[in-house]
Amino acid sequence: MAAQDEEPPSIEHPLLEPDFLERRLYQLKLAGTAANHHTLVCLPTGLGKTTVSLLVTARRLEEVGGKSLMLAPTKPLVQQHADFYREALQIPDEEIVVFTGDVSPDDRAATWEEATVVMATPQVIENDLVGSRISLADVTHITFDECHRATGDYAYNYIAERYHADATDPLVTGMSASPGGDEEAILEVCENLGLREVEVMTEEDADVDEFTHDTDVEWERIDLPEEVIEIRDALNEVIKERLEKLKELGVASSTQPDQSQKDLNRMRAELQKLINNDQSEGFEGMSIHAEIMKLRQAVTLVETQSVEAVRRYFDRQRNQARSSGASKASQRLVSDPRVREAMRKAESFDQLHPKYRKTRMLLAETLGLEGGERVIVFTESRDTAEALTEFLSESFDAKRFVGQGDREGSDGMTQKEQQEVLDQFRGGEFEVLVSTSVAEEGLDVPEVDLVLFYEPVPTAIRSIQRKGRTGRQSEGRVVVLMAEDTRDEAYFWISRRREKEMESELRDLKGVADDLAEELDDSQQALTDFDGSEERRSSDGAGGGAASRGALESEVKVDGRGENPDAVGDSSSGSGGVSAQPGLREFAGDDGAEDDAAGGAGSDDPEEETVETHEPHAEGDAIEVVADQREMDANIARDLSRREEIEVRLETLDVGDYVLSDRVVVERKSVADFVDSLVGGDRSVFEQVGAMARHYSRPIVVVEGDGLYEQRDVHPNAVRGALSSLAVDFGASVLRTEGEQETTELLAVIAGREQETADREVSVHGEKQSKTLAEQQEYVVSSIAEIGPVTARSLLEEFGTVEAVMIATEEELQEADGVGAVTAERIREVIGSEYTG
Repeated sequence: MAAQDEEPPSIEHPLLEPDFLERRLYQLKLAGTAANHHTLVCLPTGLGKTTVSLLVTARRLEEVGGKSLMLAPTKPLVQQHADFYREALQIPDEEIVVFTGDVSPDDRAATWEEATVVMATPQVIENDLVGSRISLADVTHITFDECHRATGDYAYNYIAERYHADATDPLVTGMSASPGGDEEAILEVCENLGLREVEVMTEEDADVDEFTHDTDVEWERIDLPEEVIEIRDALNEVIKERLEKLKELGVASSTQPDQSQKDLNRMRAELQKLINNDQSEGFEGMSIHAEIMKLRQAVTLVETQSVEAVRRYFDRQRNQARSSGASKASQRLVSDPRVREAMRKAESFDQLHPKYRKTRMLLAETLGLEGGERVIVFTESRDTAEALTEFLSESFDAKRFVGQGDREGSDGMTQKEQQEVLDQFRGGEFEVLVSTSVAEEGLDVPEVDLVLFYEPVPTAIRSIQRKGRTGRQSEGRVVVLMAEDTRDEAYFWISRRREKEMESELRDLKGVADDLAEELDDSQQALTDFDGSEERRSSDGAGGGAASRGALESEVKVDGRGENPDAVGDSSSGSGGVSAQPGLREFAGDDGAEDDAAGGAGSDDPEEETVETHEPHAEGDAIEVVADQREMDANIARDLSRREEIEVRLETLDVGDYVLSDRVVVERKSVADFVDSLVGGDRSVFEQVGAMARHYSRPIVVVEGDGLYEQRDVHPNAVRGALSSLAVDFGASVLRTEGEQETTELLAVIAGREQETADREVSVHGEKQSKTLAEQQEYVVSSIAEIGPVTARSLLEEFGTVEAVMIATEEELQEADGVGAVTAERIREVIGSEYTG
């Protein structure tokens, strides 16, 4: 063993900077499995999950080539990963690129081809995949950071599906400090990402223990002043009265203001049933329900945040109530005498909120008396983050750290501003970071002396992320503020229960990792591990998680000092299958790393591939659908992009939501949106369809969903009148679908008919960007008698100019390819006929 005062050994690899990465045995173990299998890596926050991914990336790039893709949920986290990889890898900085929404789609498409390592937010990659701007075919390693997000419709799921289908030689690594609260949740994440192995390390593991320190959580109970209680009670009285009305409608069983969210969701579902049965009480009840939700938000703010936060919230409600098209719920809320009295009390409250006072005291203890250097304060509310930063700045050097999205009365931060604040905090330029949830997941902020929760976090995942910001290299302190007799207490108990469940689940997972992998194998027969070589690896004894964990790094070279003296396991052939497992010698730059099993790479022969891949279509073969970028909120563009015969292109369309040919454009609306656009939307459906009709000869309106004649307080005949006007006055076809799935099928059929049967091409007439001269000439000619772009090009090639086409006779027109007597006659009729108006 090395002497205590020697530098810790480092990891060597041809693609790693020398002496950059400290050798940590637990990271090497995890990387050993992740380099050979689609693996979920569970490791406590701050212990180097990113290093594990880096080791696997280096090995894959060295052995297999291609490119690596790393996904992270926030822009600051993406930038942080990129900075780390540029430091650690011996790859030119320009080949390690960052993809976020700040980079234009065209620039991303060009940069993708030249990049070796891409760091990106998932939404950007999802959009580029749907829009056919990039291909995952040559991505040999993909990492999903904070992979516990891979549930529901999150972008990770679509990307993983496409990766397993499109990549020639795929390898997936999922990373999280907190993958889910139970085995079912973890299985869902694994299945969504196509993961086969689960590797778990906890702070109880001997290899990890030396790099961690205990962090005890302290709960500080706060008594609210009488004035705050009065505001809360006044709002609760209004909630009770509104619940009484819902009880009369038969949808509420209790009038207690502290109803659970589950009960409120159930009430909403009951009200929707009344609406679907054409009962007017449903509309009235839904409006009351909306008001209750607004009131509950105000109560939560005054109880758990501050009077200043609820004051800002009331200001926004007043502004909304005054705006055109304001809902009855908003108007009723601000006009209720008890709510107005609560607003008045909030305005006149001039005391220091007890949570503010406690926060200041704790910071003074940590930064003053105890000589600490850095503190992070987390809060759920951006309003509170801003007000608290302003307050704390009177006594400390404090800065806020919030997300990029902005809303009325609360500005966000740009990515550049976020990066500057983090750099300054790391550099010790200020001492207090006041942050919303954007800093919870994985951001490499320095070890801090205190993490202060302004309120309890009811989600175990987020609580664990927050606590991981302290107690890594030295003893740290975590304090949670909890207002007595408020929702803080409920969140406290929920948080404690869920964290205990997750800690227990992670411990249990360690004992059943192989069983879990077997269960994943059974549920994912459609996916293969790499290239169909799973059977070979299993027979070698290296396919199971136990064998991978047993191999460790039997031939790792450390700082050129020869074989690792701490290596575990027999390097000879034995029942454990260790000799067949390549271990991690590749991370030491060992020239002997030529084993066919290394990295899971199999034969290069595509005939042996068992993964069903999406072959790229020959030019002109695919049906093209142009979708508006804003339609990505729905699943339609994603579902269309999954079809081999369809190629989706994403653009910001000036008119319509989908362009299916040079003459067909589609505006998609839910029944609620359709009715809203009739009675006061920012842009009415008539304006939208009018614009469509000016650019396309076959505008289509798709109305999606049920209850078209039962929305809001609009008479059914008014809706019928609107439909009639769209058809008769604007020449639009109005089609009904049950939901997104049927809309997807409809768009696919229409696009197929237009492009395959009618041999028409897609042309975006309404696009904002300027056209080239040739495109403008084609556009002018194609609009004549609806002849389309193919015939237009033929005419221009024949006659040379638009002017020559216009003055050509019928006989001369027929000399152009594809122009017969009927088409020539139509063209001359349009050009030569007198305009009658």
